[in-house]
Amino acid sequence: MSFGPPAQADTCVALPQTVAPERLAALSRGFNADGWINGQASTPPSRELLQQLRKAGMSHVRLPVPAERVMLRFASQAERDQTLRALDKALKQLISLGYAISVDLHPGERFNRLHKDDPDASLREMEDAWSSLARIIRPYPADRVFAELLNEPDVEAGRWQREAEALAAFVRQLLPATTLIVGPVNWQRADSLPRFRPLPDPNVVYAIHVYDPMVFTHQAHWDEQDPLHDITGLPYPINAGDPAVQALRQDLRDRNATKALGMLDTAIAAAKDKPGVDRWLEPAVAWQQQFSRPIIVNEFGVLKAGAPRDSRLRWLSSVTSYAREHCWGWANWELAQGFGLLDSSTGRPDPDVMRALLGATRPGRR
Repeated sequence: MSFGPPAQADTCVALPQTVAPERLAALSRGFNADGWINGQASTPPSRELLQQLRKAGMSHVRLPVPAERVMLRFASQAERDQTLRALDKALKQLISLGYAISVDLHPGERFNRLHKDDPDASLREMEDAWSSLARIIRPYPADRVFAELLNEPDVEAGRWQREAEALAAFVRQLLPATTLIVGPVNWQRADSLPRFRPLPDPNVVYAIHVYDPMVFTHQAHWDEQDPLHDITGLPYPINAGDPAVQALRQDLRDRNATKALGMLDTAIAAAKDKPGVDRWLEPAVAWQQQFSRPIIVNEFGVLKAGAPRDSRLRWLSSVTSYAREHCWGWANWELAQGFGLLDSSTGRPDPDVMRALLGATRPGRR
């Protein structure tokens, strides 16, 4: 199955040609299926739901695989085998429904500690994990299943540059025709991309994540100890003169939530001259203009618990609109949890969220 080209504005620059255009088109509109590959705690989406999302215009599923479940330092052989079987089953289903899939090696705290403390051991673990993952990926069409080397590497930028180059060369030997996906350090923020050089391998897409401003996207944070837990009802864009913002500031003062108030005031000041997402994403545009490499925003989202609904929709729309203007793919974080794109009352795709993500006119499906 071929994918139609991503919707683009007239001002969109030509797509970089280091990766086949049909692969970039396949990555153009997606979502993260977090929790699908997670052992006994797995929550696979139903086939019906996946069909609904495909019909609506989604072309890509980013499939996080917990790194510790495919590394023998952290998992038993039985646990790894079970995880790989679950991955194979998921790929088979998604391919049958017409999706492209990016298999994302997604570490938790145990690997991240090892990664910081022991460069040699952590690289061996990443290579071991990809040796196993590649055996599952290899039988599938190389233009439909992609390999994301590591989610949000939590080490120093220069070290990750060296490791990413070595790991990409290792995975390339295992998957000669597969498009690789890789991103920078520091939560893969766009402003970290300028410190990351393109890899020698041309068949690579570069992934950034967008959650700015955090006081908006992570308000009503799930961790009660996090100052963002104290912020709720903050609209977007953030404007000091907005009565809702003024009321929230007063409420935080009344509750003596000084850390949260400080974070809010910092965000208000930052938004004064440039409140939109372009503020956060412009460094990636400059990097792409310099190196002519393709980019995907493969994580972005807003917690539903505290954000005003219209503001959440506005922020989601602004991210995907910006991505389309710059020929970037995107994948919403995530499907059915706190940031998810489902209507919690029906379990079906939220039509307003889908319109916000896909634009007023969804791309044609081919």
